[in-house]
Amino acid sequence: MKYFARKFGMLIFTLLISMTINFFLPRLMPGDPAKALMDRMEGVDAEKLDSVRAAFGLDTQDSLPVQYGKYLLNTVRGDLGISLSRFPMPVSTVLASALPWTIGLMGLCTIFGFAIGTLLGIWAAWRRQRKLASFTVGFFSFIRSFPYFWLGLCLIYAFAFKLRLFPLGGAFSIDQARGSAGWWLSVLRYGTLPAFTITLSSLGAWMLMMRNNMINVLAEEYITLAVAKGLPAKRIKRVYAARNAILPSVTGFAMSFGFIVGGGLITEMVFAYPGMGYMLYQAVNAKDYPLMQAIFLIIAGSVLVANFIADIVIMFLDPRVRDGAK
Repeated sequence: MKYFARKFGMLIFTLLISMTINFFLPRLMPGDPAKALMDRMEGVDAEKLDSVRAAFGLDTQDSLPVQYGKYLLNTVRGDLGISLSRFPMPVSTVLASALPWTIGLMGLCTIFGFAIGTLLGIWAAWRRQRKLASFTVGFFSFIRSFPYFWLGLCLIYAFAFKLRLFPLGGAFSIDQARGSAGWWLSVLRYGTLPAFTITLSSLGAWMLMMRNNMINVLAEEYITLAVAKGLPAKRIKRVYAARNAILPSVTGFAMSFGFIVGGGLITEMVFAYPGMGYMLYQAVNAKDYPLMQAIFLIIAGSVLVANFIADIVIMFLDPRVRDGAK
């Protein structure tokens, strides 16, 4: 219980620090985002500048501590401000249009990549003296050496441009009614190439991490004792070796799973996929500070929560953690 309370307290503290940095960072940037918006809008009275600045939470009539208090209160209530590039849409509405695409694509790819790579790593470590295992490690290490956006471009050229099996970009077909069976099939078809790119490029890292951890665990004395006691090989591999070797991978998986809400920036740009990464790229180009601020906050919060969940999972996998043993 002390372990859980300590981790939860650290989560709340780091979330508060992230929100504080997220509050002050845009205010340290040069320029006035509200005035920049007014300059782009023709026929708008300049006297409305104070109203626009107040809508963005930049009201100069309030002191900085008051602005900070309002920011914390609005963030807790889910009010993330108004988007500059999509004025007058709220930031929460803008994020709601991109977040499902990113979670659907990056989330599933991260889970599949972690699961397949971990199983391959266990197999490659257990059968490390066989040529097929060595070839598999070398092959995925070779694939991992390529930039994933370059791999995506190669897949687009081969399967979309030449063979025309998949579309060049986008997320769904505009010819299908949204929510219909044909629309969902188009979502799967449009997402195949980016999903395959992300999963394939991540398999090598997960496999190598698990393989190295597994080999180190197999050299431990308790593995030798288990073999000497005549325990079944499957039990030694799964319960004694894999369960202990997967602990570092769980932490890495939590970090990766937390970052999925930020989207695969380059991948989404290559495939013109309407996720959070592509939206962040558009927000930076448009100097949409409220939208950037919200995306950074969501990424930070997701990583912290994912790490907290990973700590709880490790607590159940490793009894030494919850017992306080060194």
